[in-house]
Amino acid sequence: MGAIYDVEVTTGSMTHAGTFDNIFITLIGTQGVSERAKLDSYGRDFKTGMKVKYKVITRFTLANLLLIRLEKDNLMFLPENDWFCSLVKVRTPEKDVIHFPCYRWMAEGEVIELREAKEKYSQLKEHIKNEWTEFKTGLPQHAFFQEPLSLPSVVRFSFTKDMDSAFNCSTALGEIKMKKLVKKPDQWVQMEDMKSAFWSSRTAVSEYVQLHWMDDDFFGYQLLNGSNPMMLRRCTELPLNFAVTNGMVQPFLESGTSLTLEMKQGNIFLCDYKRLADLPTQFINGKQQYVAAPLCLLYKNQVGKLLPIAIQLQQQASEDNPVFLPSDSEYDWLLAKLYVRNADCLEHQASFYLRTHLAETFTVSLMRNLPAAHPIHKLLVPHTRYTLQINTLIRNRLIGPVGAVTQNTSIGDEGMTNLIKKALSDLTYSSLCLPEDISGRGLESIPNFFYRDDGLRLWIRSFVRSMVEFYYQSDSDVQQDTELQDWIKEIFIHGFLEQSSTGIPQCFSTVEEVIKCVTMVIFTVSAQHSALRAGQFDYGSWFPNAPGSLKQPPPTSKGNSDKNTLLDTLPDMNTSAYLVSVFWLLSKPSSDLVPLGQYPEDYFCQMAPQKRIRDFQAELSFFSESINDRNKGLQVPYTYMCPDNISNSVSI
Repeated sequence: MGAIYDVEVTTGSMTHAGTFDNIFITLIGTQGVSERAKLDSYGRDFKTGMKVKYKVITRFTLANLLLIRLEKDNLMFLPENDWFCSLVKVRTPEKDVIHFPCYRWMAEGEVIELREAKEKYSQLKEHIKNEWTEFKTGLPQHAFFQEPLSLPSVVRFSFTKDMDSAFNCSTALGEIKMKKLVKKPDQWVQMEDMKSAFWSSRTAVSEYVQLHWMDDDFFGYQLLNGSNPMMLRRCTELPLNFAVTNGMVQPFLESGTSLTLEMKQGNIFLCDYKRLADLPTQFINGKQQYVAAPLCLLYKNQVGKLLPIAIQLQQQASEDNPVFLPSDSEYDWLLAKLYVRNADCLEHQASFYLRTHLAETFTVSLMRNLPAAHPIHKLLVPHTRYTLQINTLIRNRLIGPVGAVTQNTSIGDEGMTNLIKKALSDLTYSSLCLPEDISGRGLESIPNFFYRDDGLRLWIRSFVRSMVEFYYQSDSDVQQDTELQDWIKEIFIHGFLEQSSTGIPQCFSTVEEVIKCVTMVIFTVSAQHSALRAGQFDYGSWFPNAPGSLKQPPPTSKGNSDKNTLLDTLPDMNTSAYLVSVFWLLSKPSSDLVPLGQYPEDYFCQMAPQKRIRDFQAELSFFSESINDRNKGLQVPYTYMCPDNISNSVSI
């Protein structure tokens, strides 16, 4: 009769996961290959969430199964529809049960080869069928796909995500059209008019921002816990080009101290926006736009508040580049802070793309170099969900030449490209590793720094260690894993453009190096992405707090500013409205969010890694509770790094 293999196929449970199409299977073993067999139980086989069993008969036993091959053909007269295969289990004639996890979409004509879940390494290299290409010269490379529909079905949005994305885009634009702001290239007449904009989407934090955006202590607070906590660093010595003196800032320090002494004691901090110097600017609504490159000095006082004490709006000290102080007139000081907020907004857009959406490099290299059965592939693939499609949309709709961000910020496409290039040249491995970044910026002890506190708890090195060390018992295991070496090599070449100065590994020599790198990747695509994404509408919907563009050049003298100067400087109605709609869209959580630590797809079939995952989930649940308890006592709660709110991947 031959050898009988019992095959169980599970279809995914998400919307539209099932298919009417024909599915074929081939079993491949060390001693032969089965015939291509159609999976047919004489009924609807592949309904959503269904498990169906089949028998595949071969003339002889295939011995050890190496892999299975799935193929999908369109059923006549019916429209082609993708199928989501979750898992295939095979019971061999020798009574062994072998798991072949799939957890991916499959389109007509596709062939998928699956390897055993327990396989430690594979000697068969499996590449995603694409090549690297560049978005813009000098920026990280990406997959060659230009449109979402050209992406393989395995990495495209689910039906739910597609519908959710389309609805959110229409809602964001609908609110602008409803208020007729999109067709208004006019200046705001009074601050009160701005308060009625986007009223239906307000949040508790955005209302607080609207009330307190002019306050010095809130200005300092959001450099720690706002949407861009990446610019602040401890200042132990004033930059030579910063014309601030002891005497200037003495009135804003505690009595009996000095700027020099406070720097020695670690209480002085600096935000330097030097990367914005000499960037080209553009015309919007026929009006020239402007950007400053400020230096902002801040002081942590005895009650732990971080306060701005001096602002210089351009990099080169000169008579027409005064140092603005809290003792200046109300509108001189407010205007100076406005240019800092504009600079911070622009830096945030560049940082957000580089520090989180750079995950595309990790994703493409993963798909090109690590087969599905590889342990690092199984560990990281849940953290790649939707990343390729979301990045394709971002390049087309947000930061491309006609993107909503580049069209509505002062520096435009050319300026934003140059800014991202400058930021890339400063991007290092250490700056991507949170503990090293916090230490490098001297922010270990500054109080009320919730981004740091929550982030360090989400630097999940212990979890990653427990998973990696299960598969790599020695450094030689790492050195001999050619697929793993190819993965990190392509990241160095295509993501960091072979710049050894970045410190990004070009190869792995030890288990510790793998643990650190994998931890960095997971943190980048989950916690860091949430920290830089989720607060954009909270802090930017009151757009004077995060103006993407300004219509007047930075002031060259003091005493000439008033309320009208502020209105003349802020962006026009349509410009601000478009950018706020982008903030709303990017801040909105996905309806099919998979939170950090949740793995609906059971890629690991062994008990030990499954237990490690359950322990990790319990830790995250406890951490979420502690964050919620802390936030009850805060005027401005910090929720962006609460595990319940963090997506497993860059998916929006």
